Amino acid sequence: MGYTPRLKEKYAAEVAPKLQEEFSYSTPMQLPKLTKICLSQGLGNSVGDKRLLESAVKEMTLIAGQKAVQTYSKKDISNFKLRKGMPIGTRVTLRGDVMYEFLDKLVSVALPRVRDFRGIRKNGFDGSGNYNMGITEHIIFPEIDIDKVNNILGMDITFVTTAGTDKEAFSLLKELGLPFKTDDK
Repeated sequence: MGYTPRLKEKYAAEVAPKLQEEFSYSTPMQLPKLTKICLSQGLGNSVGDKRLLESAVKEMTLIAGQKAVQTYSKKDISNFKLRKGMPIGTRVTLRGDVMYEFLDKLVSVALPRVRDFRGIRKNGFDGSGNYNMGITEHIIFPEIDIDKVNNILGMDITFVTTAGTDKEAFSLLKELGLPFKTDDK
């Protein structure tokens, strides 16, 4: 049989029974699951630089383990010297085994490399069971060679779950290993 990611096995063996016990669902189909992780980067004021955009796509592809695509502006904004159709960032959506591998890498390797890290904030939930967080430096990922980086870019990460409430999503993500702050002020 093929390879199964560590967190996928942990979900089936440990997380699902704990969630069932905590929320007492009537059927296993009600158990919240992580469906996808969306990564995105905005390039900000360096919109006109094609080399920066190409390197951002290449670095995002290395981080995600899956091909990243460029995002384009939807309308003209003269104050930002932005025209409709100009490339303004990169994004990638992870599902399945690649998603679990990225989450494992984020929790066990990348987040501990953040300077003065004390956990991630609890107030990134959107009311529908999804969680958003931002990373200020993409160089925390081990695939990125710091010597070859032109610009240090931030990144937004969205965890999309099937949970109906934020409480269920919080329990799911906490059991999967996301290090939430204990006292969020």
